Amino acid sequence: MSAAYHEPYKFPAGLLALVVHGAFFALLYFGFAWQTQPPAAMSVDLWKSLPDEVAAPVVQAPPVVQPAPVAPPAPVAPPVPEVKPTPPPVAAKPDIVMPAKKIEIKPVEVKPVHPVEPKKAEVKPQPKPQPKPAEPSPAEREAARVLAEQAAQAAAAGRVVDEYMVKISSKIRRNIVMPPDVMDDARAEFSVTLLPGGTVLAARLTRSSGNAAYDNAVERAILKSQPLPLPADAGMFYRFRELKLKFKPVE
Repeated sequence: MSAAYHEPYKFPAGLLALVVHGAFFALLYFGFAWQTQPPAAMSVDLWKSLPDEVAAPVVQAPPVVQPAPVAPPAPVAPPVPEVKPTPPPVAAKPDIVMPAKKIEIKPVEVKPVHPVEPKKAEVKPQPKPQPKPAEPSPAEREAARVLAEQAAQAAAAGRVVDEYMVKISSKIRRNIVMPPDVMDDARAEFSVTLLPGGTVLAARLTRSSGNAAYDNAVERAILKSQPLPLPADAGMFYRFRELKLKFKPVE
């Protein structure tokens, strides 16, 4: 129980204790005197009726005072640490102080300026005049003309040969009956001898394609394609007497 609850009963309890102790001491005192003194005469007062008993005053207990609620303490702000200024760094003094070196200033040597002599322009020798070529003689002019005509004829003959070789190869390829299972890179070479008019005198296999069926198909196509086309100029037949022909499945 709280202290506020026991506080009203302390005073009556103390008063009761004093009364009990006083009665105890009075009993001891009067008991001792009663034994030592002779009995005294007693006078008795007679009362018609007893006086009314006086009621003891009622002691009211003081009101219980409820303690006021204690407010929580306000939060205390943490103390701001004092920022001490950082002392500037003290430069360490060297133990040995070296004497300052003396800077010797050397005098600048002034070199004499020599005037630059201008270079003399080189005189290149003039080229000797080339002698004019001598005019060709009439025989030389004729020989040059003949050579030019022959070169032109050879070029023209070369173009004619190329043209008819393409015609001969194309006619033979159109007559080739391609056998099955022939590799694309197979190649058969033939040497063909012609007669005037384009008749085939002979067709000889000079390099096999590795596939006998394809070689035979090409040979049959050569013989089937005669007469082979030839230029109308009989003077060019010598260029077609012996032909070297190459055939591939894929051209």
